[in-house]
Amino acid sequence: MTYTNALNRRTARPDRGQNRWAVILAGGDGTRLQSFTRTMTGDERPKQFCPIFGGRTLLDQTRIRIASTVPEEQILMVVTKSHERFYKQSISMRISDRLLIQPENKGTAPAIVYALTRIAWQSPDAVVAIFPSDHYFSDDDTFMAHVETAFEAASSKIDNVILLGITPEGPEVEYGWIEPHGSGLGSLPRAISRVRRFWEKPTLNLASDLIKRGCLWNSFVMIGRVDSFLRMARRTLPELCDLFSSIVPSFETAAEFKQLEELYSSIPSTNFSHEVLALRPDDLAVMKVDKVGWSDLGEPSRVLQTMARAKVQVQWGRLHGAI
Repeated sequence: MTYTNALNRRTARPDRGQNRWAVILAGGDGTRLQSFTRTMTGDERPKQFCPIFGGRTLLDQTRIRIASTVPEEQILMVVTKSHERFYKQSISMRISDRLLIQPENKGTAPAIVYALTRIAWQSPDAVVAIFPSDHYFSDDDTFMAHVETAFEAASSKIDNVILLGITPEGPEVEYGWIEPHGSGLGSLPRAISRVRRFWEKPTLNLASDLIKRGCLWNSFVMIGRVDSFLRMARRTLPELCDLFSSIVPSFETAAEFKQLEELYSSIPSTNFSHEVLALRPDDLAVMKVDKVGWSDLGEPSRVLQTMARAKVQVQWGRLHGAI
């Protein structure tokens, strides 16, 4: 699907889901891909600010993809202050008020808890989807149809946070894996099951066994009610949640960033996958996602493989596009 079609689809989106919010995680430093992005752009910008596919940055592509099902004014982007020169180059004034700027990168858990606390303050009944900013999909429409189903399930009948699990194409050893409970997923499209456990970067033999057991690649795309997210986070990171709750009175005031600086200076780096999701499988469900051509662009070899499959040629040392 072309990005012209994506933009048209966004414009044509029906007026729905007014309590839907989305969070794009764009605060990472992209160190594993730094040699690749430096060669591509000629500077030190993290991958989310690079136009690897289609002339638009990965962050922009993620935002456009999500706008088919979430109102644009309710799509928040979590960034880091040290990347200001890069996001100021590419993010237009019309959407700059949707940036949540972290004083420093302290991992995915503070970024997520900060965003969830802001959303709960504005919209306590919100249903929230969380997206990494560095993923590729060959079929955006099919992927977003899965997201739409997950939104509907989270809105109506499922208390658990729903993870999107990608049907594996092979015994990948660099991805995290999700093991569903029993055989509930079977061959049903968009089936949802409880989560049994997680497997992080398995050996080749174990990955081959995980495929036979019906396990799925962990996309780290999550959908659930904001209170479900925060309840799960509080069970594993109560002090972090309390710290963000304590600065709620400063939200959208001149004091907010100063209080964030003090907060971030006092906390360790924390990984949401390892220190929340892996410890709370009972709070989670997983939806099986098929035929979307997904890739996590975390390694140079994976980026090159994805570019070859998508028949994309990069113009090294040149930048394209803006949000």
